[in-house]
Amino acid sequence: MTHPVSGISRRARVLSAGLAAGVLLPLGAAAAATPAVAATAPQVTCTSAQAGLAAKLTKDITAALKNRKGTVAVGLHDRTTGTTCTLRGSTAFDSASVVKATVLATLLWDAQKTGRSLTSREKSLATDMITKSDNAATSTLWRQLGVTKVKGFLRAAKMTKTVPGSGGYWGLTRINVTDEQKLLALVTGKNTVLTDASRTYVLKLMGKVTPSQRWGTPAGTPSGVSIHVKNGWLQRATHGWRVHSIGAFKGGGHDYTISVLSHGNSTMNYGVATIQGVAKAIHKDLAPRASSANRYAPTDAPREAFVAAPGA
Repeated sequence: MTHPVSGISRRARVLSAGLAAGVLLPLGAAAAATPAVAATAPQVTCTSAQAGLAAKLTKDITAALKNRKGTVAVGLHDRTTGTTCTLRGSTAFDSASVVKATVLATLLWDAQKTGRSLTSREKSLATDMITKSDNAATSTLWRQLGVTKVKGFLRAAKMTKTVPGSGGYWGLTRINVTDEQKLLALVTGKNTVLTDASRTYVLKLMGKVTPSQRWGTPAGTPSGVSIHVKNGWLQRATHGWRVHSIGAFKGGGHDYTISVLSHGNSTMNYGVATIQGVAKAIHKDLAPRASSANRYAPTDAPREAFVAAPGA
């Protein structure tokens, strides 16, 4: 993991150094979050082939978001029960580190086209990028691929509303839950974009994320269910903290993916708590008889690293 930056005394010094390097900027130290604004009443839409499940999920996700400030988007799909839930599916957010899953998928997709395996260097960078959310490793792979290849993968994946960050600022890639769910669907199900080997590799790394970064969508996961997660977090002068979590879960008779994106959070911890409230409601409704065994209790001290982004 890259080290969190603290104790920065001058915003100008931070911006000057960061922009000159073209990579990491410690925005959490440099930008003051604007006060969170209460979101409009969430309108969750769910459908399901299982009787009563859609109504229960709609009710419980809505309840989990009641009185929560900021803007929250939710995506859920369970292959087993044919269940889908959506809230603000088209709302765009700065990606922060969630885009690292897309970077890895792009790297594998590009390697597939020439039938080559990843080099040992690429594997090392990919491992650090996903399991530790290492920003330097991400910047290296982003430069290697280039925006043209990233856009090529997005077209192949039909992630039509995802817009890569410009100027090397991968953390400002614009994403929404609809496209994040498309990515997770490619990673978890057989398709013509990613080979089985590529999908297995992505899931392997997402299943080995360092414990301090397993907050978010895994909260409340039932026992016996496998967990694959990638989170993102970023503070900027507008919209306060962006806090995101995407996850894939399988077991207990279910095979489902969850994406929760948010901004307008007053602190990172506030955003984490909002996401985990939604996640716990979803896990409980999909597997009400399975014990969670407190596997991932909501954390009050998430560790973080800052992503590449400009200072405004």
